[in-house]
Amino acid sequence: MTHDEILAQFGPREAMEYDVVVVGGGPGGLATAIRVKQLAAEKGSDVSVVVLEKGSEPGAHILSGAIMDPKALSELIPDWKARGAPLHQPVTDDAYVFLSETSGLRVPNLFLPPFAQNHGNYIVRLGAVTKWLAEQAEALGVEIFPGFTAAEVLYNDDGSVRGVATGNLGVGKDGEPTENFQLGMELLGKYTVFAEGARGHLGKQLIERFHLDEGRDPQSFGLGIKELWEIDPSRHQPGFVMHTAGWPMESDTYGGAFLYHLEDNKVALGFVTGLGYTNPYLSPFEEFQRWKTHPNVRYYLENAKGEVTAKRLSYGARAINASGLNALPKTVFPGGALVGCNAGYLNVGRIKGSHAAIKTGMLAAEAAFAAVTAGRQHDELTAYPEAFEASWLHTELNKDRNFKNWFKYGLTTATLMNGFEQFVLRGHIPWTLRRDKPDHAYLKPAAECTPIAYPKPDGKLTFDRLSSVFISNTNHEENQPAHLTLKDASVPVAINLARYAGPEARYCPAGVYEFVKNEDNTDRLQINAQNCVHCKTCDIKDPTQNIVWVTPEGGGGPNYAGM
Repeated sequence: MTHDEILAQFGPREAMEYDVVVVGGGPGGLATAIRVKQLAAEKGSDVSVVVLEKGSEPGAHILSGAIMDPKALSELIPDWKARGAPLHQPVTDDAYVFLSETSGLRVPNLFLPPFAQNHGNYIVRLGAVTKWLAEQAEALGVEIFPGFTAAEVLYNDDGSVRGVATGNLGVGKDGEPTENFQLGMELLGKYTVFAEGARGHLGKQLIERFHLDEGRDPQSFGLGIKELWEIDPSRHQPGFVMHTAGWPMESDTYGGAFLYHLEDNKVALGFVTGLGYTNPYLSPFEEFQRWKTHPNVRYYLENAKGEVTAKRLSYGARAINASGLNALPKTVFPGGALVGCNAGYLNVGRIKGSHAAIKTGMLAAEAAFAAVTAGRQHDELTAYPEAFEASWLHTELNKDRNFKNWFKYGLTTATLMNGFEQFVLRGHIPWTLRRDKPDHAYLKPAAECTPIAYPKPDGKLTFDRLSSVFISNTNHEENQPAHLTLKDASVPVAINLARYAGPEARYCPAGVYEFVKNEDNTDRLQINAQNCVHCKTCDIKDPTQNIVWVTPEGGGGPNYAGM
């Protein structure tokens, strides 16, 4: 049955009305909800707020490095330390290292540009911070619905956003309602704030419907892959932060890696591959595994005898924004707004987005609160982008606006020019570099590229995808329609495999896509949707834009406990 046929047979849907509906229970969405409720308490008014979160609980789908700048959190909740916010490990030392295949060159800290300095910041597990923010929101009276996906944007007759509908539950693989079927519900708001994270499913639709990216650069993304390890105490340096550039990436491919020492002998290792890469044979997952074999990295995972004694605890992957201010879309439209990474506020130079998500959530909340208490609804919250342009966040992003785009000239040029812009010009930059193509358009035909031979995993330091997905605690109800859909089922074999050597089998970090042989020896694409960690890479990098990521049943996907 189609969606419309299900509605016709089982509808109408139950509707719940709120002043503000927030889609996404990450730092940006929760900051929005908290700030609205704070203002309501200050003014003695009653403003209702609901947060929809597709993960099984707030924080379950949150994945980040992460080094957190507490500036925005201090504005939102000034006494966060007294309230027990899980920011436990301050950064104690920064190391930026340029890697060759066998050695590394550390940049003296004296020469680190401002965006590369982390004094006053904290190494955090962002999922834990998110869970704590949810507790603060609920204490203020925010309603949070975990395990509910916002599957559809609802519109008024005049075209303005009136809210969202959650996905139906209990639909079988064949698209027919099962005995456990439950119709989704409608959450209607005077204003709806979308905080879904990078490449948000509904945010993507809204940007297209309202032409929010008109006159902006195409959005650019990176795929961040992360592992959490427990290491030998003798190799643990609490608060030590190392970022690397260079090997194993080619000089014309944007990317880099990090190693963060948390408390309790835990270390977060991560690798970011810019999704504008050109060689279809490149595998971001395999590049990450190869990076760990570098002497400067594996040292922390070994003992004095050179034996790998550290234990890998968990794994995850997520696309991140990497385009900055030049690609920021218009963030308001009739009835709603985009905040955080759903709009693209992450500062790629600083490799930080949580402070931007919290700040933009606060600014959108202040605009929505003023509008609701003035008796308005479903119009544009123009005060939000105006406040952003006058904020410290705009100043910060403007200084780093060229960071990513210099990399199209190679690592050496990018390093020199970013250093010149920050050290010599102090961020007062008279030029702006533009980008004219989305990430998927950079992929070259396989015939023009050299295959990459990756070593086999050893199961101690390097691993395969399936064992990695296992420790991400990913789970989906098996009897449901695949949430990874194809516009045209013939395209993967006829175009992607024939022209690009089937890149989806390599760019996916979870083994979702694989080309297999039919009985007659023809090829077909097999989609293992149950493996999906919701990273959104396929939705971004598919060269024909034939793959469309839609929401699975609520509560499905990874569960990044401790990440």
